Amino acid sequence: MNENLSEAFIILAVGMITVFIILALVVLTGQVLIRVTNKYAPPHVVKDNGSSSIIQPESTTSIIPHSTNTFNKKKLAAIVGAVEHLTLGKGRVDKIEKIN
Repeated sequence: MNENLSEAFIILAVGMITVFIILALVVLTGQVLIRVTNKYAPPHVVKDNGSSSIIQPESTTSIIPHSTNTFNKKKLAAIVGAVEHLTLGKGRVDKIEKIN
């Protein structure tokens, strides 16, 4: 019984180490693939009304309100962040107007 138990623990340890190594390799190769893709993949080009434009992530697009002196940058960032959070990244703020 004692040698069966020690053999079971050896098999358990070998199995756990094997699973850990394989999962570590999956994570590392995934990170390398993401970095290589982001570095060398060209951006998407969309043709809109005959002109081609490059799609940028929505978080990097700049929003310039019509009256820039009345908006605080922190409030503008909060509005953009709230829209992105509530729409799960699908919404975009194009224009901000102050209603009197």
